[in-house]
Amino acid sequence: MQPPNTEQSGSAAKGLDLLPDAEIVRVLANGQQAALACLEASGPDIARAGALMAQVITDGGRLIYAAAGSSALMALADAAELGGTFGIPATQIRILMAGGVPVDAQMPGDTEDDAEAATVAANGIGRGDLLIALTASGSTPYPVELARHAAQNGAQVIAIANNPGAKIFAHANIAICLKTPPEVIAGSTRLGAGTAQKAALNLMSTLMGVRLGHVHDGLMVNVNADNEKLKARAMGIVCQITGCTPERATRSIAAAGGAVKPAILLAAGMPNLEAATALLATTHGNLRAALAQI
Repeated sequence: MQPPNTEQSGSAAKGLDLLPDAEIVRVLANGQQAALACLEASGPDIARAGALMAQVITDGGRLIYAAAGSSALMALADAAELGGTFGIPATQIRILMAGGVPVDAQMPGDTEDDAEAATVAANGIGRGDLLIALTASGSTPYPVELARHAAQNGAQVIAIANNPGAKIFAHANIAICLKTPPEVIAGSTRLGAGTAQKAALNLMSTLMGVRLGHVHDGLMVNVNADNEKLKARAMGIVCQITGCTPERATRSIAAAGGAVKPAILLAAGMPNLEAATALLATTHGNLRAALAQI
């Protein structure tokens, strides 16, 4: 029986350890590019997933990321950025990683087989929630069991795997097969498979941000400006969209308590924060629609 793609080694790996360093890097880079090429075929499913994420957030539900090992690290990287990038409340995001999120370099591999832990973790997941489950092989017990329980309890499920016909797809509302080629190093799915997974998550969550009205002409208008870099970025965003001076932008951001969307409306002419907030409420947070009414 032939092993799945994620357990095979690509032909370019033959004699890999005998090559000069620069040539090894070239082979590895080519493997990464080949992995990313699979995204085009999965584009429609990725788009459906991003739109579903936006709908769940709009309806007040939760995005729950579930995975083990390298896939979990990809999920963690995406989930942890949603608050800072798009202002998604932390109460609407949950991260379930087999064995827990590591605080050091210790990441035991046996936790991915712990179906019992997945059953416990699934407690409380149900209608209104969206589980985003990742597994390169498509058969890792931890995310598969979480997907099964979540679906049984009425939650919606997006499943991402790198092998066609993956077991986890049986429990998914949206199945995203990232058909990456065999890894340069067989079974090292932190390479091509992981890169493709992270790219797919980037596309999904960014489309979600766009559909939620948190992106305006490529600008993050719902950014959480909680450091000096982001405060400067927020000022630039207000200036760019409204054409106001940096001084007016700074005053507007301060008046809005750091919230960029109402600050933009204030800089564009709204009389006060209450009026700006009320206008945004009528457009469900869509800045472009709000600006059109000023």
